[in-house]
Amino acid sequence: MAEPTRDDIDALVAPATPQFAYQLRARIEELVKDLPEDSEIRRCGEEKMEYLDRLGHASSKAEEGEREPRTRPGWEELPSSAPADAPLPRRG
Repeated sequence: MAEPTRDDIDALVAPATPQFAYQLRARIEELVKDLPEDSEIRRCGEEKMEYLDRLGHASSKAEEGEREPRTRPGWEELPSSAPADAPLPRRG
């Protein structure tokens, strides 16, 4: 297999959703695991894996648009309102 590129990693991460974050994280881990520790591509992959880990604990990418106010009626009834940049805490 050819050495992975930043574009390869970005292509995997771009369509990521919370439901598939960990599957994509595993694919990126496979792509970069044999690269040298000081590889720019490996560091990029590790950063994206951290992002996907946060996304896996979130309910939305929430990268665009405004956030819903917590004062909105019914907010407390949502099972998860956490975006990727502020995920819910891990359980247990």
